[in-house]
Amino acid sequence: MKLLQVDLNADFGEGYGAYSFGQDDALLPYVTSVNIACGFHAGDPHTMREAVEKSIAAGVAVGAHPGLPDRLGFGRRELAITPQEAYDFVLYQVGALQAYVKAAGGKLAHVKPHGALYHMAGRSRGIADAVALAVSHIDPALLLFGQSGSVLLDSGRSHGLETVSEAFADRTYTPDGTLTPRSERNALLTKEQDAIEQALGLVRRGKALTFDGGEADVRADTLCLHGDGPHAAEWAKAIRTALEQNGIQVQAP
Repeated sequence: MKLLQVDLNADFGEGYGAYSFGQDDALLPYVTSVNIACGFHAGDPHTMREAVEKSIAAGVAVGAHPGLPDRLGFGRRELAITPQEAYDFVLYQVGALQAYVKAAGGKLAHVKPHGALYHMAGRSRGIADAVALAVSHIDPALLLFGQSGSVLLDSGRSHGLETVSEAFADRTYTPDGTLTPRSERNALLTKEQDAIEQALGLVRRGKALTFDGGEADVRADTLCLHGDGPHAAEWAKAIRTALEQNGIQVQAP
């Protein structure tokens, strides 16, 4: 029997200055990878250092989470950027976080774009190639996280990178395997048990719940656990417990 395993990742260090965001400390015991904001959509030099040090101390894999330069919109609004600009943005942000990781005695493991940049790279070959090229120029050993079935994963492989297919335990999908837009009804799963069943279905069968109650084919090498919900840590604990109780190994890719 094939051993099933999956990574649990969470976005991390997304506060800045006097402002905090998410449930970083509460989530840390249950995830195996973190994606640390690099200063554009969130984060600053101090939060980046602190997030890196906490993550390394906890023994989780540290990744960079570069976004668009749109702090007011938290990097979730699309901007009319060129592939060259996307390359520059990613190179700048990942390079900065890599410096903090090296200073703390760790090694950067992966890159996962944030928000609008993630979705733009997921469907635009030009943006995806720019992101993948920047990552490969920084370190070709870095893993590239992208949404299951996305153009970004194809671009990553074409640039010689190992890719990690990401799925979401707390989101529904459309029948074609893409995420239901947050603006749509039933885009979010609001019950803990539904999220647990979603996580188990993704890992064991490669199936995700769709907004209309059906299922879609989705590959899950890593599951994203959002940290900004009121029950984020509780859900993370419940999902990890359920995975392990069902014989699924939870570890970084």
